[in-house]
Formats: sequence, C-alpha cells, structure tokens
Amino acid sequence: MAGMVGKVKNFVAEKVGNVEKPEAEITNMDVKDVGKEGMTYLAKVSITNPYSVTIPIGEIHYSLKAANRVIASGKLPDPGSLKGNDKTMVEVEMKVPHSVLMSLIKDVSADWDIDYLLEMGLVVDLPLVGNVTIPLSQKGEMKLPSFSNIFN
Repeated sequence: MAGMVGKVKNFVAEKVGNVEKPEAEITNMDVKDVGKEGMTYLAKVSITNPYSVTIPIGEIHYSLKAANRVIASGKLPDPGSLKGNDKTMVEVEMKVPHSVLMSLIKDVSADWDIDYLLEMGLVVDLPLVGNVTIPLSQKGEMKLPSFSNIFN
C-alpha cells in the first residue's frame, strides 16, 4: 500500500510540475508620485495567460530592497484576473517614506540614484491545480527626490 501511495504522489507531482503556467515579467519600474510623506514607485507587470479561460490573480506580494535592506514590502490582494489567451498589465504601487530614502544617502552616487532589487510573487489560481506562485525579480536604479521635488 505504501508503494502505491508513493507512485501516486510521484505521478501527481510530475503532472503538476509540467502544467503550463502563465508567464510574467516586470516591464517598468519608475517614480509615480513624490509627496510630503514619501515617494510612490510604480512597477508594471505584464502577464501572459496561455489558457483560453480567465484566471484569477489571488495576490501579488513584493519586497523592494536597497543597500541590502527592505525599504518597502507588502501585498496587493485580489488585483484582478488574467484574460484568456491574452496579456494583462498589472500596476503595483510601493510607498517609501522620505526618512527611509534619506537613510540611504551614503549609497547615492553622483547621479542621485540607488541600486534596487524588486522581488515579487504573483499568485494565480490555476484550474485543477490550485494556487501557483510565479516568482519575479528585477534589478535596477531608482531616482531619489530632489529637495525641490519634496517641498513643491
């Protein structure tokens, strides 16, 4: 009996591992807004659904790191659905307080940029399989606000 259970587990794991999954990529990361409280960064994620049916997105969780520490993290619950056989763009806003940005000042180069790492997990609900997390990451540089941006 134990041998049969093991074979069933292996069969299911193999089939689930080979299931076609949506593909996603972070296409853009930029400043959306500068306010008195901080900066809002906007990441745009392009997701391709290989299925002919609409697939719900359960959530998108993110972690924005700079100087080897997390400067923003959170999740976007229920951001919508993926249209069948189509690409869907999803926007993820991340708010970073000015105090956090100013604490990174020693890492700023002459051009007022900070190197960042954005890591995301896109959780989709695949039919018959259940929730699957698609990992995403992107490295780049983000602009810090100038003093005129903060006080205007």
